[in-house]
Amino acid sequence: MQDPRGWVGTSPSSPFWSDDSKTLYFSWNPTREPGDSLYKVTFSAGKTLAPTKPLKVSPTERRTLATPPNAVFNQARTQRLFERQGDLFLVDVKTNAQRQLTNTVETESDPAWIQSGSAGAGQRIVFRRSPNLFSLDLSTGLLTQLTDFKTGSKKGDPKLTDEEKFLKADQLRLSAVLAERKAKKDAADRITKADRPRRPKEIYLDDKQLVNPLLSPDGRFITYRLSRSASAKTTFVPNYVTESGYTEDIPGRTKVGAPLAAQEFFVYDIQKDTVRSVPTKEIPGITDRPAFLKAGSKADTSRKARPVVISGPVWSEDGKLAVVVVRSQDNKDRWIMRLDLADSPQLTLLDRQHDDAWIGGPGVGPNGGTGNLGFLADNQTIWFQSEADGYSHIYTVNVLTQARKQLTSGKFEVQQAFLSRDKTHFFLQTNEVHPGEQHFYRMPATGGARTRLTTMTGANDVTLSPDETRLAIRYSGSTQPWELYVSAPAELQSATASKKTGATPTPIRLTDSPTDAFKAYPWREPNLVTIPARDGQSIYARLYKPEKANGKSVVFVHGAGYLQNAHKWWSQYFREYMFHNLLTDQGYTVLDIDYRASSGYGRDWRTGIYRHMGGKDLTDHVDAAQWLVKTQGVDANRIGIYGGSYGGFITLMALFTAPETFKAGAALRPVTDWAAYNHPYTANILNEPQADSLAYRQSSPINFAEGLRGHLLICHGVVDVNVHAQDAIRLAQRLIELKKENWELALYPVEDHGFVEPTSWMDEYKRILKLFNERL
Repeated sequence: MQDPRGWVGTSPSSPFWSDDSKTLYFSWNPTREPGDSLYKVTFSAGKTLAPTKPLKVSPTERRTLATPPNAVFNQARTQRLFERQGDLFLVDVKTNAQRQLTNTVETESDPAWIQSGSAGAGQRIVFRRSPNLFSLDLSTGLLTQLTDFKTGSKKGDPKLTDEEKFLKADQLRLSAVLAERKAKKDAADRITKADRPRRPKEIYLDDKQLVNPLLSPDGRFITYRLSRSASAKTTFVPNYVTESGYTEDIPGRTKVGAPLAAQEFFVYDIQKDTVRSVPTKEIPGITDRPAFLKAGSKADTSRKARPVVISGPVWSEDGKLAVVVVRSQDNKDRWIMRLDLADSPQLTLLDRQHDDAWIGGPGVGPNGGTGNLGFLADNQTIWFQSEADGYSHIYTVNVLTQARKQLTSGKFEVQQAFLSRDKTHFFLQTNEVHPGEQHFYRMPATGGARTRLTTMTGANDVTLSPDETRLAIRYSGSTQPWELYVSAPAELQSATASKKTGATPTPIRLTDSPTDAFKAYPWREPNLVTIPARDGQSIYARLYKPEKANGKSVVFVHGAGYLQNAHKWWSQYFREYMFHNLLTDQGYTVLDIDYRASSGYGRDWRTGIYRHMGGKDLTDHVDAAQWLVKTQGVDANRIGIYGGSYGGFITLMALFTAPETFKAGAALRPVTDWAAYNHPYTANILNEPQADSLAYRQSSPINFAEGLRGHLLICHGVVDVNVHAQDAIRLAQRLIELKKENWELALYPVEDHGFVEPTSWMDEYKRILKLFNERL
């Protein structure tokens, strides 16, 4: 539980390539400094990789370094834009020469190219400064303001009453002098307005927030979203240990079921100087009621259109077609739609994914994002990811003909995807070899056979070089923390005739991060096993077997719910991994399962807890405990369970509702009442408490506290802004009122949801170890 920098070591992170693909940069801290530094490795121009040793980048070089490459290239990919310290720069890809474009107090951000068909195409850029969009002509230096968004409401002439209107009209009728003067003033105003340079339309935001203003590639249209916050009560977290000596309040969040922000999507036509909203009432299925309401006795009979969020648009490279993603705020529908802007905004359906539970999965994106979506080389066909067949796969649909095709299929997930520079191939990360492995592939843009480009067993997190010939691989195995490797697969070299290097070399390791003390311990390779669940499904799990078993067993429950931990790479729960080695040293059999709702196993597994947390996810743990007894020689009366966050919640449900299976448990930072948690996570799984109270009643441990028979340890950070300490304190009061005596609560005054201080980690895990040693 020591500071990992001085004990485990700090793995490299955030790798990125130089534009010429000859230098790889990454963050690293091999010398155990207070913070990470930027390092670089340079490669020779010959046929072999031949990297230099990692060198720390000097502060001077770091300050002048172009930020990591992204999508902001011109069409010829000879120049790209980037932002540094709130200013914009232009870099020549071939020479690496930089040109500073802005130097202001205000922040300039979100640069993009205006790819118009007029003369000088590719020489104009657009960027955001505060709320507004500006264009800059790189050849002439002309700066043009494109929008005039203003906060608040327009303050015009005061509205006249009917009486005032009558008197004004009557005065003009009775006085020729007044009428003549008014006519002259009106004529002068018209001349002044005609002589004034053209300015963008004033758009008042009133009490709304501006979200994602975007200029169309041809420079004519600006799309944007306005969000109006709902009036909802927010929470606060009291902080008792402060520099001031006074209790201070940390602003918190709303709770699930609170009103959501209202969203509207608009189009500003610069040419016509008009603003129009994008209508959503005719979206197919927008008035459909959720299945749980159809089946319930209190079914909602209204046919009102559900509120939605529109994200995008994503434009074709030629700027002729645009696509948006529309998500219902209840997250049960996602529509991909063509957006036509020429006359009046219009939406046309291209794909609809509906889920009675909730939309999700790799590449699908959150509610408020497009997810993985883009145009193929023909500028007519889009590709996207969807769980339509039960696993996240790649699909295409022609925007004009609506011809649809599925490019990948099988019982595995496409976890990352992007197109090659020339749009002839996809690069993918999938778990098709095994749910506990991640590998990198290349596949034709039309689908077909995938070529695997990584070989090491475990997780291969790849950053592709800009010339698409080299892979920077953050790799880890079960017992090896993340390290940085580089590879130049032959399949990529042969695709570029001038870059042939012969046979594919073995990946070259660039970093060595663990300390000598960490390396000295013989860390165990956990056995990856499958356990039959009562409904016939297979549960993947990590099993730690001691040399001399003592009959005792501990089951670990990972957090987050939708997360994977029974895999072949270095766990993000590295402290727990080390603790499991300690328990195994002492004779415990330790099991760590990917229960129902864990990631990596497709839609049905992901949504297996819909409307009942503590249902199948808990029975998976009970089935796993029974498997330990049947196959591993574990004593059925000596099984404990522990976990943090969602793992703490499952621990409580286990001790309260399955006390015959688990004799002791440690619930760390647990959710005790889902009605007190946040909206984005909880409403997906349990709907809203005011609409689906049964789901919350059967899913919240505080309702089952009377079932506690074994020994319970609760640990919670006092300044936890995720799962508030209020959860643990409310449960403590419930246990007191139930006259339970076999429990204890440990509060950590300076800790948030994820502990930071080694002393806090040490205290918590000494308590957990003591609990299991004494009670099992």
